[in-house]
Amino acid sequence: MARVFLTGGSGFIGGALCALLVERGDEVTALARSDAAAATVIARGAKPVAGNVLDEERLAAGMRGCLVVYHVAGVNSHCPNDPDNLMRVNVEGTEAVVRAAARAGIARIVLTSSAASVGEAPGTIGREDTPHRGFYLSLYDRSKHEAEQRAFAAGERFGVEVVAINPSSVQGPGRASGNGKLLIDYVNGKLRVFVDVYISVVDVADVAVAHLLAADRGRAGARYVLNGATVRSREAVKVLSDLSGVRERVRMVPPTLARAAAVVAEGVARTRGRTSSFCPARVRTILHGHRYDGSLATRELGLDYTPLEETFRRTIGWACEQGLVTRPLPQPLILPTERPVVSSPRGG
Repeated sequence: MARVFLTGGSGFIGGALCALLVERGDEVTALARSDAAAATVIARGAKPVAGNVLDEERLAAGMRGCLVVYHVAGVNSHCPNDPDNLMRVNVEGTEAVVRAAARAGIARIVLTSSAASVGEAPGTIGREDTPHRGFYLSLYDRSKHEAEQRAFAAGERFGVEVVAINPSSVQGPGRASGNGKLLIDYVNGKLRVFVDVYISVVDVADVAVAHLLAADRGRAGARYVLNGATVRSREAVKVLSDLSGVRERVRMVPPTLARAAAVVAEGVARTRGRTSSFCPARVRTILHGHRYDGSLATRELGLDYTPLEETFRRTIGWACEQGLVTRPLPQPLILPTERPVVSSPRGG
């Protein structure tokens, strides 16, 4: 058993990682920035410590005595209500975590970055060594790229090993927003239009396992792109249809129409004092398309990926259990068994 420190333990990816660490027998100290977050991490078997990623003093205090730090917390939105806060949390918060780890004597940090930080040029496949295209599709992309760069630089400066995990679109039980909402909308008959682009998906269970493997086997200063499958939108819809029995037609519209719709949606939301979840930055990101090569994580870390069909099946099954699927499915879902716990010789 090892003592580890976790940020983001009340969230989607962090929650899956927290549960896996606890199940493995580790003692998890989890940062909690609210009473609700504290209650969530307690329910997941972790010990909460109050604070946020910008509070270096509290971070260092909570990390003392830990073997590894898993930094998962961040603002995940292409259409943020508070853009300045997104940059503070994702960029400055990440650097503060590295500084705090150095003060606490932590040897290694596993950073949850994003495949968005790769910045592959349009029409190309993103890999760990892909040159960045030189511009950003969204402020979120910029924040993840800058956070990763500053984390590596701070790690070198303060003598902390930083290993980055760069997942593509993370799906699985617990994801009801973002692209996860698109899956649920389809089975509910609410996804009427989309664009036919490449999408890349990785199961949340694989992402959690990858963090443990990176703590044990990852090279210091390395990044590992995680991607289980890349398909076109039409193929993804067919997988959903075959699994659920839903036969709704999704019209694939041209990019120009999607861009125009985003401008209109943003304008309507602004008049109501809101932020549209279908903003131009999100549409740019979707239209860019995403193809990633996740094979390095398999070769160096030993990660096995969950098939896309299983990820979608687990997601839909969870959505049904949560009452998010609002109509009976034409056919029953056969739910897969739980993935096994991965042990770690290093204990991190």
